[in-house]
Amino acid sequence: MHEMSICQGLMRQVEQIARDNRARQVDSIVLSIGPLAGIEPQLLKQAFTVARMGTVAEKAELEIRTGPIVVECRSCGASGEAEVNRLLCPSCGDWQVNLKQGDELLLLRLEVSDVSES
Repeated sequence: MHEMSICQGLMRQVEQIARDNRARQVDSIVLSIGPLAGIEPQLLKQAFTVARMGTVAEKAELEIRTGPIVVECRSCGASGEAEVNRLLCPSCGDWQVNLKQGDELLLLRLEVSDVSES
């Protein structure tokens, strides 16, 4: 399950951001995961419950948002949404498209508390 290694990397990033901002606790983590990222959101949530133990995010809630798959056609130049197993131009139906959105894993937001003043 590679979701565990993804969570471990996420926790390293969260810990660094918390340190940089002198936060002692992370309350919420918001991620965006594209449908083509190769990550199962439910497995990621399960791995998160283990990976957060002993970190500043030990009590944090994980919110996962998913977005559309967006392609740009190399033939007609149109852009638009496509389906997971049907990456075709939404305008002309051509299969020669570039993926513009849908394979990302992004840390969108952290909510922190207990920030030290020094």
